[in-house]
Amino acid sequence: MIDVATLSVIRRWALREQLSIREIARRTGLSRNTIRKYLRNDTKAPQYKPRVNSSRLDPFAEKLAGWLKTEAGKSRKQRRTLKQLHADLMALGYDGSYNRVAAFARAWQAKRHEAEKTTGRGTFVPLAFSPGEAFQFDWSEDWATLGGERTKLQVAHTKLSYSRAFTVRAYLLQTHEMLFDAHNHAFRVLGGVPKRGIYDNMKTAVDKVRSGKERDVNARFSAMVDHFLFEAEFCNPASGWEKGQVEKNVRDARHRLWQPVPEFPDLATLNAWLEARCQALWAQIPHGKLEGTVADAWAAEQPELLQMPRPFDGFVEYTKRVSPTCLVTFERIRYSVPASFANRPVSLRAYADRVVVAAEGKVICEHPRVIERRHDGPGSTVYDWRHYLAVLQRKPGALRNGAPFAELPAAFQTLQKALLKQPGGDREMVDVLALVLQHDEQAVLAAVELALEAGVPTKMHVINLLHRLVDGKTVAPPPVTAPQALQLINEPEANVLRYDALREPDRKVSNAK
Repeated sequence: MIDVATLSVIRRWALREQLSIREIARRTGLSRNTIRKYLRNDTKAPQYKPRVNSSRLDPFAEKLAGWLKTEAGKSRKQRRTLKQLHADLMALGYDGSYNRVAAFARAWQAKRHEAEKTTGRGTFVPLAFSPGEAFQFDWSEDWATLGGERTKLQVAHTKLSYSRAFTVRAYLLQTHEMLFDAHNHAFRVLGGVPKRGIYDNMKTAVDKVRSGKERDVNARFSAMVDHFLFEAEFCNPASGWEKGQVEKNVRDARHRLWQPVPEFPDLATLNAWLEARCQALWAQIPHGKLEGTVADAWAAEQPELLQMPRPFDGFVEYTKRVSPTCLVTFERIRYSVPASFANRPVSLRAYADRVVVAAEGKVICEHPRVIERRHDGPGSTVYDWRHYLAVLQRKPGALRNGAPFAELPAAFQTLQKALLKQPGGDREMVDVLALVLQHDEQAVLAAVELALEAGVPTKMHVINLLHRLVDGKTVAPPPVTAPQALQLINEPEANVLRYDALREPDRKVSNAK
């Protein structure tokens, strides 16, 4: 069977150009009987049955379509990837390729977009907000170079719906304590708290999404909302346009703030720069709907905001047991606590930037929080050598190789090297370090430095200098001012006869006898 194009050529050659059947057969390579058949007056153009290609995916097409519909209703971060869907199909017996699944997904997505155009989905109603009415919040992932290392960041975006003033703050994790800290800084920079907050269904805020607008809100998130006195409102699943302002801010921030990749020594310096950069952008970006810039609209909105209360004390509390080496472990990082709490339960409070340990109703120590993104190592340890002084007083020999004491100030280390050369130097150095329990550490350190400058690195000299510093007495002798040249009142004379005059009394005494 020939196609329509070939039939058209044959008919044109025979009927218009009057070529013989033999010549047409020669040109086309078809038999003369075939040509005669298609040149008959009653012969119609060939009809072909639609070609149906069977696929290994056909038995699973309905299942895959249902999965794609379900995943489309989830947020972008919660959706399964096509590779995961392919793996799930293989678990059901599918033995085809991933490319076939990807092609099916593309075709399904195209049909869905076309349906949205005809059913009214994909069209939106413009929103308007009054001053101080609402703000929108969202997270994004971006990159920066911190301390020479390329680091993935979790970035918190907060934007006022009326003035469109925005703040951006970066973190290493996206946890409750980071969320609380982001709100504290956002309301501080924005100058107050709006009446409503618009969020997506993030896990740090919503425990479970129910029908309609019903949500099981996380208790920690509710505590923060009650503290700042605003109403939390959550978008429908997979409906990012309901907080389109902050979604646009996430896109705009990528070329305003993160391209080229910023480079800073640490996260604190980066956040200081982000805060200053955002405020500078307010004065440069036109509002769009109102006259003037974002900064002008923010100045008009600020009186309508609720005054910023005290910062929310947002921490996540864990119960830990102190090890015999006076350490507690949190996120693979070990933190030291005072030796008196060894082998006892304590409360660890995790903040965005610090770790606080409490026991018996009071705070016993505090450390800067360390976050390690790699999980292939043993984890680091954060020591405070002061926590081990009670142990040293019982075991002074532990001073020589004790890991916490590798972080002693330079003056203490120099004094230690000098004392350990002498018999009983361990005990003397422990007694010097123990002085920080009764006196200000800076005063003890100053006394040690003075002792080293004087060339007398001993315990008693350090204690003597410390007492002088504490009592307010001068440590160094008062300066003596002397003239450049001394002048004698009685100039010496080279007269040996003067010695005889000195002996006259002795002669008188002997004569009297």
